[in-house]
Amino acid sequence: MDLTTHNNHLAEQIKQWGLELGFQQVGIADTNLSDAEQHLQRWLAKDYHGEMDYMHRHGLKRSRPALLHEGTASVISVRMDYLPEPGTAMDNALTDPTAAYISRYALGRDYHKILRKRLQKLADKIQQQIGDFGYRAFVDSAPVLEKALAEKAGLGWIGKHSNVINRKAGSWFFLGEIYTDLPLPADTPATAHCGGCVACLDICPTQAIVAPYQVDARRCVSYLTIELHGSIPVEFRSLIGNRIYGCDDCQLVCPWNRFAKLTSEGDFSPRHRLNTQQLVDVFAWTEEEFLSKTEGSAIRRIGYQRWLRNIAVALGNAPTSTSVINALKLRLDYDSEMVREHVQWAQNQHLENLLA
Repeated sequence: MDLTTHNNHLAEQIKQWGLELGFQQVGIADTNLSDAEQHLQRWLAKDYHGEMDYMHRHGLKRSRPALLHEGTASVISVRMDYLPEPGTAMDNALTDPTAAYISRYALGRDYHKILRKRLQKLADKIQQQIGDFGYRAFVDSAPVLEKALAEKAGLGWIGKHSNVINRKAGSWFFLGEIYTDLPLPADTPATAHCGGCVACLDICPTQAIVAPYQVDARRCVSYLTIELHGSIPVEFRSLIGNRIYGCDDCQLVCPWNRFAKLTSEGDFSPRHRLNTQQLVDVFAWTEEEFLSKTEGSAIRRIGYQRWLRNIAVALGNAPTSTSVINALKLRLDYDSEMVREHVQWAQNQHLENLLA
């Protein structure tokens, strides 16, 4: 068997092993990300990354895989579906102003751990077949242009909202990569199929999608509730609604998600009723309860203070009621100045309602 035939056969085996390990799709990309690099540089130049300094901290390593992992010749890109419930259930939670809406990717076990273990098993399988080889696995753990790589690997195209969309599976999936020195044959890149649709631009609560394929993170609800460490700018607070961790609006409205399938991964199922919690209830959690109920969850990364900050904003947007006002009163003297500021803002919202 010549080298080309061997590599083609190995690539097909890798894809099959990936499916057996629970990935919904596996593709292979080359390492030329010159177009994505230019897009990233323009995005950074506009300061759209906000406080996410890590987006430029590593220089060109993000767009040049061989600089991040020496010898990288190919990238194995995988996707795994995570949708835990039907769209109607998400719509119901999002339209109930007393409900605590959490982005559906974060309801279950932290996806970083799940995908990383599966990627390691895939690498082990390759090693069993061919012997030692150079590789490194990533799941949001290093400067990697995972969406551009997924597009090159044929897993889907980057939509106008900047998420990857697959024609047969929508966009409710996680991505992971294995950088490898194996010269594997690259798959045909995915082509865009957004057409003239601008539903995601129109639905964005804060108008963060400032143009097709351009997201100003400084306006994005996911950035404001997860990445931002300090106070949420006042001009965005009322627009956040009841979203206390992330935002799914642009995916919920995307017509391609009519093809999305519910996940079969039990680890992605909601824990501690996080998909049906009420704002006043999660606001009452002690720090110990927060740490316990977010153990093994992506939510824990924001910490207890930002958790309270986000819920305070959502309570400020909730209908005025005795339970909401009492919940806010209990946090007026909280020892974090940032939390107190947002609680006071929320209280003022209800005072205005009562005086109107």
